[in-house]
Amino acid sequence: MRLLFTILLLAFPVIEIWGIFKLSALYGWWFFLYMILVTYFGWRLIKEEKQLVFSKLMSAMGQGGNPIKAMLGSARNLFAGILFIVPGVMTDFFAVILLLIPIKDSSPQNINPTEEDVIEGEYRRDDELLK
Repeated sequence: MRLLFTILLLAFPVIEIWGIFKLSALYGWWFFLYMILVTYFGWRLIKEEKQLVFSKLMSAMGQGGNPIKAMLGSARNLFAGILFIVPGVMTDFFAVILLLIPIKDSSPQNINPTEEDVIEGEYRRDDELLK
């Protein structure tokens, strides 16, 4: 398994470079324009995410939400921006897939409990029995 992962990791840049040459020969300057636009998009994504990360975190904490969700969303967007900047079609594909994956909310939906949320019961302390 480790050997397969190493082979795939080493083959990835070779496949990306081969794909760049083939697509540039096929589409010419349109592919070059695509590469420039995607790189610009990745740069803007990183720049905007760096500016918004603390406001997202503070708004999540202020509304009683989960700050980890905001941090994961920002990390996902930063990583997708880096993938957009790296030249190649496969990295762009992975970046788009990464941006399409939703982050599930693990924060409680209702902060104020109702009568249905309360579980009644009795308890006793074990240290009182030892005295």
